[in-house]
Amino acid sequence: MRIGLIAMSGLRVCDHSLLQLGLSFPGVRSRAQTIEALPSLGLLTLAAFISDSHEVEYLEVRELDEVPSRFDVVFLSFLTATAPEAYRLAEQFRKKGTLTILGGLHVTLNAREAQGHGDVIIIGEGEPVMTRLMDDLEQDNVQSIYRARDFAPFDFCDAPLPRFDLLKSKRYTRFTVQTQRGCPLRCSFCASSIHLTPRYQVKPVHKVIEEIRAIKALTSDPFIEFADDNTFCDRKHSRKLMRELAKEKVPWFTESDISVADDPELLSMIRDAGCRQILIGLEAPSAKQLDGLEQRSNWKAKRADQYLSAVEQIQSHGITVNGCFVLGLDSHDSDSFDEVFDFVERSGLYEVQITYLTPFPGTPMHRQLSDEGRILLEGAHERCTLFDINFQPAQMSVEELRSGFHALLARLYHPREVKQRARRFLAQVRKKGRGRFASSKEIPLN
Repeated sequence: MRIGLIAMSGLRVCDHSLLQLGLSFPGVRSRAQTIEALPSLGLLTLAAFISDSHEVEYLEVRELDEVPSRFDVVFLSFLTATAPEAYRLAEQFRKKGTLTILGGLHVTLNAREAQGHGDVIIIGEGEPVMTRLMDDLEQDNVQSIYRARDFAPFDFCDAPLPRFDLLKSKRYTRFTVQTQRGCPLRCSFCASSIHLTPRYQVKPVHKVIEEIRAIKALTSDPFIEFADDNTFCDRKHSRKLMRELAKEKVPWFTESDISVADDPELLSMIRDAGCRQILIGLEAPSAKQLDGLEQRSNWKAKRADQYLSAVEQIQSHGITVNGCFVLGLDSHDSDSFDEVFDFVERSGLYEVQITYLTPFPGTPMHRQLSDEGRILLEGAHERCTLFDINFQPAQMSVEELRSGFHALLARLYHPREVKQRARRFLAQVRKKGRGRFASSKEIPLN
């Protein structure tokens, strides 16, 4: 069989005025370019289950001038924002007689909808079903639905090496690797892998290192982004991983919660292992605004008074923090934009990311807002970009949220503010005598 893996790559934004505003700022532009450049780890992982007897090709959707007819089977994995585009593409493949298989987070959360657009859908993790699916394809006995829960739970100890070798283009310099899956926190708006996997688990360290070495074989200067929801939950695993990562001498980026700041020894190991930045979902600067956001134990609200000290602790080790804030929470009013800006100023955050509250279909947040009649356009998946509004805020009009967001973006990413944050970070690190920037001028002043 000739099998195509089609990645729905690239950043999507419906608000063209925001796109034009953001693209004028280096920080926003560079992150958009980074997202555009990352290959699909999910598809490359599924490819590892395909026998060498089949021809396999990996393609980015932007590389398709027209829908090819050379494939017998195509796999499409996508997020909510690209669902409409993926559905249109799937229909075009089906018209050419190509068996079309759909999977990923959006399909898992919206299986009935997805079933109307593909020949086959995968619900849940892809790894448990792939062996059976490929057997069925080879025997011309393919089923319309494959549910991960109907198979033995996938164990990360059996994780295959993703087919990085399918990435023929030299333009790839950033790659994703997964060291764990799932998250012990359960935020109401989150649409991460907690909806795909039944349990939190870590990947054996030797397998992570094997993947990194496979990437190093493709390019001499790779940058790794760990595709984890919360990398440092398991401290024992983290320490072992950091010791081995330090030997590989590759720069990397990951996501965590602020509890990583509680462990100075681990922070030193993280720095020495090559970490350049940790992205942390702070969400809002005060406990009042965070109350009830994390559903399991209200964890984020309880830790809000430690945000400032946590940022200081992490960055004093020479690791930059990208603090992420969500605008449009029910606790937010027109003063919230200034509160975020003031927190960024006081905290000394090196980098900051702001997004709108986004009610992804299938999440508790979407169910709540839908029940309250606050979803503006039901089924408008293309607006689930994090940078478009598709709900009625509780204490603001839609226009107040939009205009406040635009103004905050302009303030945060003004070149003067970007340079000031970088200089503060550099001064902080040099004062402590820690990190790769302690006695150098390597830090970028955008």
